[in-house]
Amino acid sequence: MTRVERVEFIRHKYTALAPLLNERTRRGWAATEAHALGYGGISIVAEALGIARGTIQAGLAEVQERETAIVPQRVRRCGGGRQPLTVKAPTLEAALNELVEPTTRGDPESPLRWTCKSTTRLAQELEHAGHPISQRSVCTLLHAQQYSRQAPRKTREGSTQPDRDAQFQYINASGKRFHRAKQPMISVDTKKKERVGNFKTPGREGQPQGSPEKVNVHDFADPQLGKVIPYGVYDLAANAGWGKVGIDHETAEFAVESIRRWWAQMGHERYPQARKLLITADCGGSNGSRTRLWKVAVQQFADESQLPVHVCHFPPGTSKWNKIEHRLFCFITQNWRGRPLLSGATVVNLIASTTTHHGLTVQAMILIQASFAASGSSRMAVPPIHPQGGPLDEFLHAPT
Repeated sequence: MTRVERVEFIRHKYTALAPLLNERTRRGWAATEAHALGYGGISIVAEALGIARGTIQAGLAEVQERETAIVPQRVRRCGGGRQPLTVKAPTLEAALNELVEPTTRGDPESPLRWTCKSTTRLAQELEHAGHPISQRSVCTLLHAQQYSRQAPRKTREGSTQPDRDAQFQYINASGKRFHRAKQPMISVDTKKKERVGNFKTPGREGQPQGSPEKVNVHDFADPQLGKVIPYGVYDLAANAGWGKVGIDHETAEFAVESIRRWWAQMGHERYPQARKLLITADCGGSNGSRTRLWKVAVQQFADESQLPVHVCHFPPGTSKWNKIEHRLFCFITQNWRGRPLLSGATVVNLIASTTTHHGLTVQAMILIQASFAASGSSRMAVPPIHPQGGPLDEFLHAPT
């Protein structure tokens, strides 16, 4: 048999056995074949299998050792393979920490730290410092040191009012007292002002593929359509909302007129035996705790309805704790996501169609603030409502 035939013969046998061999058994089989061929067997096997001569010689030594020693369970001998970078370069971790620590946010003694430098930049700077390393190895080292990518967390509130907790306790106690007495409790606030027109709104809506809603490129307000001011009243006990949409200004009279309309068309019917009313609101805006016009308008409403009104304001910076924020406004925003607010009627219809699985219902209407020159006072003109409960298709402009 010629040398070429021997090489092909060994290669054919190896092809059949290769799926069953691991690193140790392949080395031992090659050594056995080389030993069986005799002189020149190592060269023939190395040519047939494409492995190094030193590997075959190591296999011959292992075969001879196994005749007198216990067969090891490890595929490789102890110490085989590449050593970790931290072993080859003991100063690597210290160099990495020197780069990360100056830009580390948070307490260095915390068990979880994070950095604002990218791993690619860290790898480049380590290479300049004499530590060749890949971006992936930097990730591995940072992960071993409990680093992770995190977003900022709002935890610092600044100065704290000593009576802040007492204010929350008072609001909670007042709500429980009104609830036990089955008296009306409402949460009021003004939603974010929205531009009316063919403008983009956040969110997505199902559309035929390749046919998204086309809106204006720029968000400049339309001087003809202007903006709308949604004001909400949320009934805490009934899980029912009342939405009003103004097109003039957000004033204290606008806010109180919204409460007045809610009481006349919804609250009075639901609470015929009401003896008092609780209003919870944030401390800013049209219903702010320091707005004198708000206090005067609330007093006028109390005189008209012959109903004592209790107003509880949340502390500064805690407006999101107001129930209307996460029980009404968030669902309204979800309901009109991805839909251009083409008109005031569109806004009202979207507010009125807001529902949840827990039974939330919302009624909506348009309030237009008009100035009456004859009386010198300001009132809210209410356009008529469609017999089926829906608003008119367009705004009704009150006379000036």
